[in-house]
Amino acid sequence: MTGIKRRILEQLIAGTAEPLLLVRVDQPDWPVVLANPAFSAISEETTLERPFADVVEALAGREFALEVSEAVRSTQELSLPVEVSGREFLLVLRPLEFDGANGDGNGVSHYAAYWRSGGGVGSADSEAMHHALLKAKRRIRDLSRDDPVTGLLNGREFGEIFEHDWAVAAREKSQLAIVKFELDEFDAYLEVFGRHAADSCLRRVGQAIRRCLRRASDVVARPAGACLIVLSHASDEEGVQEFAGRISIAVRELGLHHPRASSSKFVSVNYDVVMVEPGNETVESSKFLSDLFAVEAE
Repeated sequence: MTGIKRRILEQLIAGTAEPLLLVRVDQPDWPVVLANPAFSAISEETTLERPFADVVEALAGREFALEVSEAVRSTQELSLPVEVSGREFLLVLRPLEFDGANGDGNGVSHYAAYWRSGGGVGSADSEAMHHALLKAKRRIRDLSRDDPVTGLLNGREFGEIFEHDWAVAAREKSQLAIVKFELDEFDAYLEVFGRHAADSCLRRVGQAIRRCLRRASDVVARPAGACLIVLSHASDEEGVQEFAGRISIAVRELGLHHPRASSSKFVSVNYDVVMVEPGNETVESSKFLSDLFAVEAE
């Protein structure tokens, strides 16, 4: 079948009873490109061209938006239960592939997001079983992609996300911002308090960084050791420097006692900010990452 014209697609979406968005995920910030009238029943904000993660955050909060962003990056079909304005929905995220000019599949370029009524069809038992299955699938997914200590993305998952975002930025002639955080004198902290306390410290610092992320499409990972990395499509270096500085302050304000720290006697982080335009680079994303941070994707 030949490509469907946009006007036909718009009419099809407009006639859909459930709230529906069409999102481009092959562009920075994942803009919403189509929204049907049913979506206005659950959102009064202007949606088109806004980042998808921002739309979700306005509806269901930042934590859920972060979860949705991580789900979309997995390029799989997923269902996530969510409450919006006192109503229960099942947010169904479905990847869509479009053929290139030569008919070759060029990977996932769009996502359809359906807000389906929690009432659904079928018995209460079948609904409960469905939600239990969803929860189990999400747990299995999380075990394979999350760092067990901090709950952040692990090195393998970060490497895959970095390669994807690198390709998008290269195509769009845009920049990536990468911030590497290192806990100061962490070996000494480990020596004083032991592994259990050190893991707790890493977890609290990781969550402090996660809370500071400026947009839901930003990601933070723990590739190895006491190193934590943030990846963003931000293009304002001065703004990224300020963002990294705020995180440094937030970590210090956790008030985690570090008796061997050479300065304030509290856990602190140092950071490096790198701005890169992948379209101008002559190396591959994996080589760039390992050279820049001395971190090998697992």
